[in-house]
Amino acid sequence: MGMVVMSKRELNRLDVLARLDSDRLTARAAAELMAITPRQTYRLLRRYRDGGASAVANQRRGRPSNNRLPDVVRDHAIALVRERYADFGPTFAAEKLAECHDLKVSRETLRSWMRQAGIWISRAERKRIQQPRHRREHIGELVQIDGSEHRWFEDRAAACTLLVFVDDATSRLMELRFVPSESTFAYFEALKAYLCRHGKPVAFYSDKHSIFRVSNENAVRAME
Repeated sequence: MGMVVMSKRELNRLDVLARLDSDRLTARAAAELMAITPRQTYRLLRRYRDGGASAVANQRRGRPSNNRLPDVVRDHAIALVRERYADFGPTFAAEKLAECHDLKVSRETLRSWMRQAGIWISRAERKRIQQPRHRREHIGELVQIDGSEHRWFEDRAAACTLLVFVDDATSRLMELRFVPSESTFAYFEALKAYLCRHGKPVAFYSDKHSIFRVSNENAVRAME
């Protein structure tokens, strides 16, 4: 006998039918457990007695849906989109296919086809895609700054933060400083030491830590 692939719901039903068949459950209780009517319960029980577990499994698993459009329709739609509407979204492209080519495809179906063909990427997926950033060519063009909190001295001292200034072009460690915590003033002190030792770089780059962002909208106005 081949392997029978079943969902969790079908496995639960199989257990209920086995107990019903061995008189450990009533038909009413079995129907309630499977959330179906008693009539459907008796129908499933007959299938179970005739064919065992395989009769309970979904007979259409692994087969294409009856509502699936033929592959030739999909291929024709994708060819038209590639040729004329490659820069359109699925909704607009579906409208154009129906209007100009008498090819009616739902926007969700076309969306799936366009994603599979690599023609369209959702907005959420586009946000996740990051373009590779090439390193700067010369030392001092860009210095990356960051802080890492850790028990750097194990149990010999309290946890602290290591501030790091790294040159983007060479990966050279330009400034290292242990501070009690990552704060604006701690970076100011480290920056002062960097400028005295190396001079002013073209640019600094940091992450989106709140200490590098002004959250008060009136802060700029108050300084002016």
